[in-house]
Amino acid sequence: MHTVELLLDQETERRVQHVWDHLAARGEPSQRHHGHPTNRPHLTLSAVGSLTAAAQEELRRRLAGLDCPAVLDGLVRFSGRTHVLAWRVRRDPELLAVHAAVHDVLVTTGCRPDHPLLLPETWQPHITLGRSRRPAWNVPDDQLLPPDLHDQPVRGRFVTARVYDSRARTVTPLPPG
Repeated sequence: MHTVELLLDQETERRVQHVWDHLAARGEPSQRHHGHPTNRPHLTLSAVGSLTAAAQEELRRRLAGLDCPAVLDGLVRFSGRTHVLAWRVRRDPELLAVHAAVHDVLVTTGCRPDHPLLLPETWQPHITLGRSRRPAWNVPDDQLLPPDLHDQPVRGRFVTARVYDSRARTVTPLPPG
């Protein structure tokens, strides 16, 4: 599987990692514990079984010069086979336009997006803070964020993109840089 992901500016990424550290220090599940070298804060736009060369080229073209608002506002929890704690990302019109453009590129180049929660009509943008096989984070949200980050939204930018290949566990920058 290949995912198309947006990456944050350095300061906003540092703030997300600060939350990872805070959760880990509390003994909570945290992305800080995920030691793979490709692990970094990101926003997943789409997932496909495979990515054609035409799709990669068009994604490079469309995502060149990416500079899109990233407003992290409130925590959200997802449950299922895996439990997830995430920072909700506001559905800003510019962000929705980038998401729609990526979806259109994948559809028009024959790469059928196959994750129902990543389709434009159901997408819930978020940045994962922690994952667990068991229920976790059973405390109020203000205990899960460091005190310096729970009074107001964190405002930053999405400034670049990448493709993550889950089989090879590698990333390809979009555009390469």
